[in-house]
Amino acid sequence: MSTLADSIRLALRDIADPSLAPGQQAYMKSEMPFLGVRVPEVRRLTRRLARGITDHDALRGAALDLWRTATHREERYAATAITALRPLRGRLDMMDVHEEMIRDGAWWDHVDEVAHRVGDTLAAHPEEITPLLRSWSLDGDLWIRRVSIIAQLGRRGDTDVELLVAAIAPSISDPRFFLRKAIGWALRDYGRTDPGWVLSFVAAHEGELSGLTRREALKHLA
Repeated sequence: MSTLADSIRLALRDIADPSLAPGQQAYMKSEMPFLGVRVPEVRRLTRRLARGITDHDALRGAALDLWRTATHREERYAATAITALRPLRGRLDMMDVHEEMIRDGAWWDHVDEVAHRVGDTLAAHPEEITPLLRSWSLDGDLWIRRVSIIAQLGRRGDTDVELLVAAIAPSISDPRFFLRKAIGWALRDYGRTDPGWVLSFVAAHEGELSGLTRREALKHLA
């Protein structure tokens, strides 16, 4: 087992507050139990213990070790925190890890965090990741589809609008909450950059967008 993974496991248990765990598990509707460590603390602890480690294989191995052998949800939060570290961020050879975490995590807390890593990779390697996200938008997995929609959050003027539309289109009439919410979220985010485009898009697809999606998209627009 990875030395870093072992250190993180032990440290999480040292700082855990078991009284928090039942509430965390209930809120997240998680079958996997919690130790009782808040997510910001997990991230701080992970960054501290990984400080100075620049070897890609060591960090990748620690992330997969924590993810695949986790007995508590915070260990998986630590795994995704490792993938956010500079030596791993934006690397094409991490996409298989991101995809595994999305498909296996299959809930918004894991998936939305990994979406940021996919976005980093898109920014670094648009020629490779753009067609991948287009294929993900058609995937049978709800969470893979969600990531294709929200991967560009925060890109503002660098948003690939054609990709955004392509990611939304296959799910625009899908009744599932996490896709409707994702579409609204992505549109709302891009509305900070080009509100006119978002208003026009919503008007053009009035009959297809759910009320939830429309409200989310127009939340900050007149």
